[in-house]
Amino acid sequence: MITIIKEQLPKLKMLFLGAGLILFTQFVKLIKNPASTPITMNTIMGLIVLVLFAYIGLLIAELMKKTGVKVLADFPVLGWVSVTSLIFCLISDFFIQAISGVDFLSITTPVLAFAGISVADNLGDLSKNSWKYIIVALFVFLGSYLGRAILAQLGIMIAG
Repeated sequence: MITIIKEQLPKLKMLFLGAGLILFTQFVKLIKNPASTPITMNTIMGLIVLVLFAYIGLLIAELMKKTGVKVLADFPVLGWVSVTSLIFCLISDFFIQAISGVDFLSITTPVLAFAGISVADNLGDLSKNSWKYIIVALFVFLGSYLGRAILAQLGIMIAG
């Protein structure tokens, strides 16, 4: 029992660090824009629910890696977290109401920071293929920009 707790403690620390960053981001956003989502007990409960979903998803991913089924073992952790949260939100409206207290943009800021850090850890691998990534990135950015511009223009034309 104690070894299981010791194994899981770093994951729980990281999840609560992420929840703390989300709370901090929402607080800063509230300072900049007082009309944005306020921090209430619902926000704290929503963060605890999000940590719970992420932790259950991590546990399921670990359990599935121990099975002999390749499809389940190779299924990404994010997928297990999504399935877990979907099931819980379908079971009870409590989870949906709790999560609604957490501002979406406050969630995305720390997630993107973590993604940037993980990419920075692999800069050696990235530098080997950098010219290929630059070409792909240019096409993705160009396509994304043109797609948004075309949609915006269509919206303007429809609206008159």
